[in-house]
Amino acid sequence: MSTQPPTEPDEMYQAGLESRREDQDRTLRALQLLERATGSAAGRPTRWHEHALAALIVLDEATADEQHNANQPDSLLSDILRTRPRLRARVHGVRAQYTQIRETITSIRRDMTQSDTDALDITDLRRRIERLASALRYQRSRESDLIYEAYYDTFDHELETDLPAST
Repeated sequence: MSTQPPTEPDEMYQAGLESRREDQDRTLRALQLLERATGSAAGRPTRWHEHALAALIVLDEATADEQHNANQPDSLLSDILRTRPRLRARVHGVRAQYTQIRETITSIRRDMTQSDTDALDITDLRRRIERLASALRYQRSRESDLIYEAYYDTFDHELETDLPAST
């Protein structure tokens, strides 16, 4: 029996990476949709509100799915939690950040659905959504760094497919 670590990730790990990538791509598209909707001119508050709320709902659904999948027992984060004791605190931190982001989305969505469209403070909503977008991007990079570090520890080499191509 060899004591060398495997040189290639197993199929389950690859499937986990692919699932995470799909979740994050969906979330990124939803975030971009929200940023476009809230960044548009608010000349007609009712129309602005409809587009922004619809985009926020898409982001809400995408992040809910992403958080749900990340908390599954067979997720990459769960695997890191089980197999990499020194990274456990960081996994808990990433999961806590998911929870905070989801709470922020819920709060913004509640405010947008309970307010009279004409009484909306669009400037405040834009600022809140900008902070949400920043937190979501930060969370994504923390999670990516964590997964990369766990992968590197396990397989002792860089992820060539995730590195940007040289120009």
